[in-house]
Amino acid sequence: MKYRKLKGDKIFDGYEFEEDHVLIINEDGTVEEKVPFSEAGDGVESYNGILSPAFINCHCHLELSHMKNKIAEKTGLVEFVYQIINGRHHPKEEIEEAIKNAELEMYNNGIIAVGDICNDSATLAQKQNRKIKYYNFIEVLGWLPSVAQSRFDKAREMYDLFASQTSATRNHNSVVPHASYSVSGDLWHQIQPYFKNKVVSIHNQETVFEDDFFKVGKGDFVRMYELMKIDNTHHKPTNKSSLQSYFHYLTEAKNIILVHNTFITQNDLDYISDAHQYNSFNTFFCLCVNANQYIEDALPPFDLLINNNCDIVLGTDSLASNRSLSIADEMKTIHKFFPAVTINQLLKWATINGARALDMHDQLGSFERGKKPGVIQFDANNFIAKRIV
Repeated sequence: MKYRKLKGDKIFDGYEFEEDHVLIINEDGTVEEKVPFSEAGDGVESYNGILSPAFINCHCHLELSHMKNKIAEKTGLVEFVYQIINGRHHPKEEIEEAIKNAELEMYNNGIIAVGDICNDSATLAQKQNRKIKYYNFIEVLGWLPSVAQSRFDKAREMYDLFASQTSATRNHNSVVPHASYSVSGDLWHQIQPYFKNKVVSIHNQETVFEDDFFKVGKGDFVRMYELMKIDNTHHKPTNKSSLQSYFHYLTEAKNIILVHNTFITQNDLDYISDAHQYNSFNTFFCLCVNANQYIEDALPPFDLLINNNCDIVLGTDSLASNRSLSIADEMKTIHKFFPAVTINQLLKWATINGARALDMHDQLGSFERGKKPGVIQFDANNFIAKRIV
């Protein structure tokens, strides 16, 4: 069997840095071992920068790739959502070409696996090429109680389609809620049984109006439903934050990925911590900082999440709300606004944490013997990732 011996200025193994070591992989990319440089022998390939496992993008909307540059920046979430709903329909060929190009962009940017939101089957053909590994989140939304059954039936049909057509990873599919403000109580009760032992993702507290909507029934989401001509009279404020109004529905999941978290509070984190005492799920906090800047001109509370020892992962969101699909670009923005966050932390969030969140850590996320995590060359000064394996 042929082997490759790879050496960087440093190796990040998914957990920590090692210097003067060589990574040995076989011809299909499986990790054999890491050895001191002095024991590696001949044929070592040397690279500048850091060698790292390939990155995990825990939140993307690949199906919206054709909407790049279609929505102005800093519109706010309500206007953004409204334009997505009314502007996402384009010719099939245009959508397919954009999906293909977007996936290639992620691949070249060192991304090996993606948690992808799916509202239709537009991405299915491209995913069958298996260039990147996917966890497909079949997204459900329906704020009117009267549409709960039809929306659930559509999601189940889509779930069965993805599960049957992606047989190599049939377990990497789940039915998930879009957000607290777009899933009625009737629809929650329909989809809740399908969370058990799955990875479930939800858009969480992306705007300050989300909490307002649940605490007092006011704010910009009321305007959104008026714009959409959707009857909102069934909504009864809970006097709780958005997260505390829905989180109990999720606790039978294996992993919960809360996406965005731009306006999460200590009180919400305490609520999650209490829920962990009685349930066995894991909670991950997915941050998509470039999308937060693009839509709301806001940033999540990094210090709060870090001080609470939260399991943080990274996402790109879609090209409708981002200039690129690059985890390295997300890391660059985090470093700009939060320079106290270390390169070690950023790389851990992008590798082993992401692999754990998507339940792919048996193969990805770290340089442990027997895994096939991919290998990238990472320039930590300029935040550029280049795929090697």
